[in-house]
Amino acid sequence: MQYRLMLVEHDQQMLEQMAGVISSAPDIELVGRYIKNSDALGQGRFCNPDVILLDIDEGTTDNVLGHYTTTFPHAAIICMGKRWDTELTTGFIQAGANGYIIKPFNYTTLKETIDCYSHSSMEKVSTAISFFSPKGKSGKTTLIANLAIALSRHTGERVGIIDADLQFGDMTVFFDLAPKSTIVEVVRDCEYLSPVMLQSCFTAVDDLVYVLCGTKSPSFIDKVDIPSLEEIIKRSRSMFRYLLIDVPPGFNPTSIAASEMSDFTYLVSMLNGGYEVQHLKRALNIFQSCPDFNERIKTVFTRVEPCTEESAQRMSQAIQYPVEAVIPNAYMVVSKAADNGHMALDLEPDSLLATSINALANKILQYPQNLWRG
Repeated sequence: MQYRLMLVEHDQQMLEQMAGVISSAPDIELVGRYIKNSDALGQGRFCNPDVILLDIDEGTTDNVLGHYTTTFPHAAIICMGKRWDTELTTGFIQAGANGYIIKPFNYTTLKETIDCYSHSSMEKVSTAISFFSPKGKSGKTTLIANLAIALSRHTGERVGIIDADLQFGDMTVFFDLAPKSTIVEVVRDCEYLSPVMLQSCFTAVDDLVYVLCGTKSPSFIDKVDIPSLEEIIKRSRSMFRYLLIDVPPGFNPTSIAASEMSDFTYLVSMLNGGYEVQHLKRALNIFQSCPDFNERIKTVFTRVEPCTEESAQRMSQAIQYPVEAVIPNAYMVVSKAADNGHMALDLEPDSLLATSINALANKILQYPQNLWRG
């Protein structure tokens, strides 16, 4: 696709540098370049741009941005700055910008940014869900992986997974991925990563599902601090319609931070006796201090036999809290799918497991938006 791009940069030297990059691009036409907002808003109207790169380092106000969105209602407005600032950028997105890019940039970064934000703007609502279990072996990795596939197919939108089970995350093995970057590298470079640059650190499962893989060794856990994890979650929300976060079992700084940064938290427990019910009840008691507890906290039981609505009702009575979903015992299906490099949803699309996960995906599509208060 050929883009018509207008460049607004308040520094003359930076303007010339970036204009050179744009002019040499085979599929981007530089239709106008301006130092002053007044000139861009006046003369720029005759350029008919598809994309506007707008410098925000010189204190561009929300009011000025509003003039751009009014004057150029059909153009994607991508803000430019010398570094990423989540709070500042969020304000510009809320004021009408479509995205953000760090300057100076090369052609590849510019093209990826334009392709991303001209089709899928950052102001789109994102839903983040963290998956918590009181103890290990809850089946949440299987649930997250297949749910991500289901959500992407139901919506046609991008779904991201963050493997924040920093010591023993299984997403890399589950999807048979060979990541070039992991959460450790993202934390190291976090200060310099715009959303588009961060996107390249996620490993693609297919065209719509991406995974930020966990650490390569349990000993690397100390390299991922909580403030950096929170920042990664914030930025990732701008990249995906749905963001699923796998956290380590039990209450710890990572699981607490991820839950606080999410719109919803799923408490996942595998039925393997009576203890799991008691553990889940205890977890619910702790989560009761969360704002909007009844809306944000959901419960899921896995390996439920028989996997029926009646079983879900019995579980609800046992924990005295609504059960969002019950997932059947499908160990053989999941194992067979993994051995063949497939998702369980694809191997047996009419199975009870696939039906249950698709039903849960449909529920998620109906959830209220913007519960997160970050």
